Amino acid sequence: MTHQPSTTSFDRSIKLREQSNDSGTKSTELKARLRNAGLRPTVQRLALSRLLFGNGDRHVSAEALHAEAREAGLTMSLSTVYNTLNQFAGAGLLREIAVQGPRTYFHTRTSPHHHFMDEATGRMFDAVDGSVEFARLPAPPEGTEIVGCDVIIRIRAKKG
Repeated sequence: MTHQPSTTSFDRSIKLREQSNDSGTKSTELKARLRNAGLRPTVQRLALSRLLFGNGDRHVSAEALHAEAREAGLTMSLSTVYNTLNQFAGAGLLREIAVQGPRTYFHTRTSPHHHFMDEATGRMFDAVDGSVEFARLPAPPEGTEIVGCDVIIRIRAKKG
């Protein structure tokens, strides 16, 4: 049996910092984006921001982002990813989409819109803007107001 050197939190921090310095101006833009949202641009937040916001609009679960971070050579816990996604959603950088029970997706497009979700694959994607119409919404309970309406249209392959 060979001995593998353990990675210390100091080593992980250096690796994250090296990756965060690779993109120059992009890193400056991401730092400004985090600060404008009231968040401190920590090494972990910057690394996850690069993954989240570097490829256009996308839907992502914490588990998928964690796997993506590991593939990119980042070493952080799943709880760090969860906490960061929730902080980003709370600051308005992401839209949180609760699908079913504990299953939650985060979307980089924060404007109001609706979604399709493939029940077989778990893949979520946007419905065409303006394609969902309501004739009427129910009156909200007394003392409350409607602030939005999210529609998730569940789909699957046709049988037969």
